Amino acid sequence: MQSPPPKLNVSHITQTIESQYGERAGKRIRAWFQILTDAQHLADTDKILMVNNFFNLFHFVDDSKLWGQKNYWATPMEFIGVSGGDCEDFSIAKYFTLLQLGVAEDKLRITMVKATSINQYHMVLAYYETPASIPLVLDNLDKSIKPATKRPDLLPVYSFNGRQLWLNKEKGRGVLAGSSSRLAKWNDLNHRLGVERLKQPKVKLE
Repeated sequence: MQSPPPKLNVSHITQTIESQYGERAGKRIRAWFQILTDAQHLADTDKILMVNNFFNLFHFVDDSKLWGQKNYWATPMEFIGVSGGDCEDFSIAKYFTLLQLGVAEDKLRITMVKATSINQYHMVLAYYETPASIPLVLDNLDKSIKPATKRPDLLPVYSFNGRQLWLNKEKGRGVLAGSSSRLAKWNDLNHRLGVERLKQPKVKLE
């Protein structure tokens, strides 16, 4: 059974973001909290639309320019703080925000693809209404949410969520390949998320 996402302390997080990234970052984090409030009781399809639209307003910035590293997976707070990142950061922020909104983890997969339009590897978030469904693709390249069958430019490679890892053999499908803990970048991200959570008091969303 999926455990509920951790409760968030609005005041503490806002103050921390503002102190680290400035006043404009505080406005972004308050807008994010407003989505968590407004979308909490909406249908999943409305939640994914709101979250996709919100994060697709952010700027694409290469990791080496932003973080001084070739391939850095930012936490959602880091992404919101700097208002930018690369495709991994867009997908990760959308994933954790939808979990916070109560979307089941089993319906979400962060997916590595080969994007033929730019001839490079790319990351998107996929939403599965049911395990057998063709997933909906949340992307920062094509900002409209579309079923995977309408994205012939994306060739899936592998996908994962908080528990499992799949190797993709065809559009929208995958073969279970074990735990997502096999991914070193995912383990590092979750470690940094754990540190962030330890720094904030354990009180409910205000």
